[in-house]
Amino acid sequence: MKVVMNTSAGELTIELNPEEAPKTVENFLAYVNDGFYDGTVFHRVIAGFMVQGGGFAAGMEKKETRASIQNEAQNGLKNAKGTLAMARTPDPHSASSQFFINVADNDFLNFQSETQNGWGYCVFGRVAEGMDVVDTMAACATTTRAGHQDVPEEDIVIISASVA
Repeated sequence: MKVVMNTSAGELTIELNPEEAPKTVENFLAYVNDGFYDGTVFHRVIAGFMVQGGGFAAGMEKKETRASIQNEAQNGLKNAKGTLAMARTPDPHSASSQFFINVADNDFLNFQSETQNGWGYCVFGRVAEGMDVVDTMAACATTTRAGHQDVPEEDIVIISASVA
């Protein structure tokens, strides 16, 4: 199953892993199918680490989300370069709409144990095409905006996301 994400930086094709992360993929697809991601920005970009989006419109306006989902990070998928994972707060089961794309192998984000510090971040897909676009995003200049650090100086907008 694939999702095509058209961004102001270029197009990404995302291959999802519904067998390993069924609740997470179902949640992501619900946001895609509702058009929730259209017009949102990649609001947190850290070179050599990840690019994060899916929660803010331009101007760092936070969007209302669905309820949080159960963390499925114990699914065996690793936070390797090019994978998508759910962003969350320190609460392991707080992911809703925000996701990130790993731009490096981030093994320290992998599931270790069902403890507060061991849950890790649930990988649910990978960039099948367009990793060059992600690398371009990761290299952009960033600033602090609306109390958030690592915000791209120029908005990187998700123009549309749809099931392929």
